[in-house]
Amino acid sequence: MSLRLGDIAPDFNAKTSVGDINFYEYLGSSWGILFSHPADYTPVCTTELGRTAQLADEFAKRNVKVLAVSVDDLEKHKGWIGDINETQHTNVQFPIIADEDRNVATLYDMIHPNASENFTVRSLFIIGPDKKVKLIITYPASTGRNFVEVLRVVDSLQLTAQYSVATPADWKDGEDVIVVPAISTADAIKKFDKGVTEIKPYLRYTPQPNK
Repeated sequence: MSLRLGDIAPDFNAKTSVGDINFYEYLGSSWGILFSHPADYTPVCTTELGRTAQLADEFAKRNVKVLAVSVDDLEKHKGWIGDINETQHTNVQFPIIADEDRNVATLYDMIHPNASENFTVRSLFIIGPDKKVKLIITYPASTGRNFVEVLRVVDSLQLTAQYSVATPADWKDGEDVIVVPAISTADAIKKFDKGVTEIKPYLRYTPQPNK
């Protein structure tokens, strides 16, 4: 059965490029991003893992721990990391899971037989400190992910988990947010001391409350 938003993310033990890990222990109280790539020594994946490594400080600033997974073996991972570091001018330090038995790929429904019977698609899961799945994005093997968008979504998820707001289309950190429909305009004015702008009774904006 495939995972859905709000489901508990399955725990697992795995061999990785930085040693054996337990997923829950690795995450601790942090947010987590688990993302799959089809195969080692492939061009799009090389750029994706390189970009993730380049953004290490941004993930750390948001209390996010990252793990990548593919069905290739550990020795292949270690060799490929050298290529990633060389060609993408970075230093990959996050774990890459060697999922040869496809345990993680199966738990997270990362193999889509109509796309490929052997390799994982580009699935990405954001997991909250409560170990629940907060976001799922799936790309085909041919399309590299936008990791700036991944950071944007993390910002939105962390903000909306703390305040009674939602984020509008194309929102970026620091921009105005939307008051959720469950709060009346009168209550919103009391709750958000930076002000509330009512466009329609169901569409109310307020400055981002944690800025």
